Order: sequence, then C-alpha cells, then structure tokens
Amino acid sequence: MDFEAHFTAKVEELHEEGRYRVFADLKRHSGSFPRATRFIGGETQEVTVWCSNDYLGMGQNTKVADAMHKAIDECGTGAGGTRNISGTNHYHVLLENELADLHNKQSALIFTSGYVSNWAALGTLGANIKNCVIFSDASNHASMIEGIRHSRAEKRIWKHNDPADLDRILSEYGDDVPKIIAFESVYSMDGDIAPIKEICDVADKHGALTYLDEVHAVGLYGPRGGGIAEREGIMDRLSVIEGTLGKAFGVMGGYIAASDALCDFIRSYSSGFIFTTALPPAIAAGALESIKYLKENDAERIAQKERVARVRKLLDAKGIPHMDNPSHII
Repeated sequence: MDFEAHFTAKVEELHEEGRYRVFADLKRHSGSFPRATRFIGGETQEVTVWCSNDYLGMGQNTKVADAMHKAIDECGTGAGGTRNISGTNHYHVLLENELADLHNKQSALIFTSGYVSNWAALGTLGANIKNCVIFSDASNHASMIEGIRHSRAEKRIWKHNDPADLDRILSEYGDDVPKIIAFESVYSMDGDIAPIKEICDVADKHGALTYLDEVHAVGLYGPRGGGIAEREGIMDRLSVIEGTLGKAFGVMGGYIAASDALCDFIRSYSSGFIFTTALPPAIAAGALESIKYLKENDAERIAQKERVARVRKLLDAKGIPHMDNPSHII
C-alpha cells in the first residue's frame, strides 16, 4: 500500500468537503485577556480572541501564575513518573482533596485532560461492571462517546435532555441489569442545560448510577463554582461528577469526583490513568490555587455574566442571530 498517497488523498477529501482545519498561530498577552498576537504569512497582527474557553480569564490570574512559579521552584517541571510509581506529587494530593471538597464527594481523581477523564472513567466503568448498560444522551461529547465505545458495554442513546425518553428506555431492562446514565450539564454546542433533577429522579426509579459531565459549568455556576449541580443543590444525587481544569479554572487536566470506592476502582483498573505520566506539579498547583480562589470570589463569575448579557444585547442590536439558551454559551 502507498501510505503517503492514502494520507494525502484523505486530507484532500477534507479540503473538498470544506472541513480542513488551519490553526490560528497565537501568542496570548498575559495581563491583557483576551488580546493576542497572531502570526500569519511571516507577519503579525494584534487580535481579540472571541472563542476562548478560558471563561473567567483565570489563565492569566496572578495568584495562579505565582502558585505555578512557586511549584516549579520547589519541585521542578515534570512529575517524574506515573502516579503508581514516583509521579504522585503532594500537589496532586492537595488538588484531589480540593476537588472532592468542591463537589461534596469523598474523593477525586485527576487525569491529564477532560477528554481523558471521560474516556478513562466511562471506559473503565462499562468494561468492569458485568452486563452493564450505558444510557447516553444523544448530544454527549465525543470523549464520552469514545469512552463508552471503548468499554464495549451495551449502549442505548436517549433523546437529548428528555427524561421521559430515558425512563422509557430504562424500563426495558430489569432490576438485575447494572445501569449507568451519562449526560452533561451545559452542552457546549447549543448552550442548553440538562434537567438534572428530573434525570436523577429517573435514575433513582431504576437504580442507575449517574455520571454528569460538568466541563462547561465548573468554576462558572454555583456559589463556589461547583457547577450546575451545585447551583441547584443536588450534587449529592450524582454518583460521579466529571470536570476539567482547562476551561474556567484556566490551567489543564481533567478529573472525576465520587465516592472513595468508585475513585479507588477507577484508579486501580483504568489503563488511561495507570500508564500515563502524571500532570506536572506546577499544573496541579495552579489548578489548586484557581479552585481555592473561585470558591471564595464571585467577581469573575459576575463579570462574565455581565459580558455575556452585553454581547447578546449588542448582537441583537446589530441584527446578528445567535442561539437563545440559559447558559453562557454564545
């Protein structure tokens, strides 16, 4: 086989379909969020980044940056190993404790990204619970879909944000069948929010484990930034809350928060956790500081809501259409 010709042809297909992607080569300006310099064609231009998921500007927060500098001075740049060997730095432990507290769970477990945390956690749950069936919202993120697929567990897809349809499908299975309901709180493509309480009601009726992705909500909603479930006072009804450190918290990484037993189970059985080098200590230190800061400070959340409202008002005034939704997503 001519591999190079195959690769070239497949990329050309993307060009023809209009789906080929070109990176914007950017250098963000520290202290001037969301300004950046764009490098293009050997020249530069000053730009404003309108599509950032650094929702609160915490990626340029001085307290976060100082914490990261301090951790590098103390520990160096890399973790030095996987978590099971020598890679568990004390900052990792502190961060997991902070995340467990954020979501009122017994434990938390950090991963190298939000994508990996979904892929690893759902993949491990589905693969290691015998005869498990996973019920996935039709609009779930690719990371959740891939994790479920990787698990090889039976998968059923229910209509987006439709507890009645979920109840209907769950009713096809007996009490002896282990069930996992996987869904998100804020859906990033349309900006709509799941009816979490109603989904939990259905889960309780059928004895199902609930897995909630709060990636686009942590830091932004709730009195301490715990997400939509915190805002609605129902974190205790979720078996697993998954989130990211790379959006509102402004650093990188992903995590799950759950019971001691569930986190220990994932830690012990997930290849996506076991066989990868741990996050650098400085990343953990920065995320730790960001979470602690946002637990106690509302200014960024309030300002972000005001910016969202202002942008929508200006779009309306200019006659530019945008999706109507109850979240921050425009």
